Amino acid sequence: MNARLVGLFLVAIVIGAVAVLALTYWERSSRSKQQLGKPDHGAESIAATPIDASRLHNVFRMNESMFSGSSPDSEEGFRELQKIGITTIISVDGATPDSAIAAKYALRYIHIPVGYDGIPNETAYQLARAVQTSPGPVYIHCHHGKHLGPAAAAAIQLCLDPKYTPEQAETWLKLAGTDPKYRGLINLPRTLVRPSAEELNRIPADFPKAATVPDLTRHMVGIDERWDHLKLVKAAGWKTPPSHPDVDPAHEALQLKENYREATRLTASSKKGEAFLAMMIEAEASASELENHLRTKPIPADAAAKAFARNQALCSSCHERFRDWASGS
Repeated sequence: MNARLVGLFLVAIVIGAVAVLALTYWERSSRSKQQLGKPDHGAESIAATPIDASRLHNVFRMNESMFSGSSPDSEEGFRELQKIGITTIISVDGATPDSAIAAKYALRYIHIPVGYDGIPNETAYQLARAVQTSPGPVYIHCHHGKHLGPAAAAAIQLCLDPKYTPEQAETWLKLAGTDPKYRGLINLPRTLVRPSAEELNRIPADFPKAATVPDLTRHMVGIDERWDHLKLVKAAGWKTPPSHPDVDPAHEALQLKENYREATRLTASSKKGEAFLAMMIEAEASASELENHLRTKPIPADAAAKAFARNQALCSSCHERFRDWASGS
């Protein structure tokens, strides 16, 4: 009788153990299904590591399958991406990507522009889905690789890696050099609502090589590009910079002026109000003044510097008032 009781007791223990194991397996399986993994990009987030790249700027390795940096503005830049091992490029910049040169180096381009006012949840989910469904490694870029691109990379990590925390995202944005004045980008780690696996799976994996960009954004991109060149011109003593022999100082100032002028004619500019239009008109005037100085021989360096500084101040004021928060700017 005692032997039978002992036997029944042992059987009960075995049944209980099996039940516990089954319940544990079910819970783990359930949690696994709820987590947002990247089927082809399974690496977990690590501390962002700077990468030495001579033809690109602010390049960081986010994990084994994702990098962040500046736009590849030359064929050498695309070649360098190929050497790094990049397969897919995702641009969040307003400029139209050069898909033709990218294809030459077997690089796929995806274009999902974002604004300095922040990245809406829906756009963040699109970016995450693009990384999730694209062959990697993936390179995320904006123009300089300091503001829009790093914020997009943070959003992607938050969407795809449950272990990636808002604190890690904030540390990353500081490391990348994202300007605190772009509050919509800086606040993203705390405002983004992480998607479920089902929400991501519902997003079609069909992304454009070149998205349609509003005219005002296009002109703002042109202004940024001209400013990059004029900064080099100023550093070179108001001459053609050795690193960019194709840059004509006076022509760059002319292009800057024309971008301001064309931007003021847009309906989107009018909708921003009289203050915005007044700033654009004043910026056009100072760009015209800079052009005149750069066409004078010899160039009056002090006068050119004053016109340059005046235009730069207007840009900073306009950005602070209309771009840092304003949607679509």
